Amino acid sequence: MAGKRKLTVLNYRVIVEPDEYTGTEKPCFAAFCPTLGVADEGETVEGAIENLKSLMRFHLECLVEEGEEIPSPDEPEGLVTMTRVDIQGEPRFADL
Repeated sequence: MAGKRKLTVLNYRVIVEPDEYTGTEKPCFAAFCPTLGVADEGETVEGAIENLKSLMRFHLECLVEEGEEIPSPDEPEGLVTMTRVDIQGEPRFADL
């Protein structure tokens, strides 16, 4: 068998926020990995995450190839998420 490379699975926290493409007013989503200090964007949440995953993989593989240490994966501390809830009526929102 030709040199199989070891596969290592790493988990890093990712934050996704609504954004606009740089220099335009076209909406998009920005995805950021604080531990690695990398970010990317996409037209959808899923697209932003996939683009960021590609960038993260590239960044980490470059560090490995250069013999550099990589940041330790994030420890799972639960799931941080948001969900959409549709309600009837006209709600009043408290001042934040």
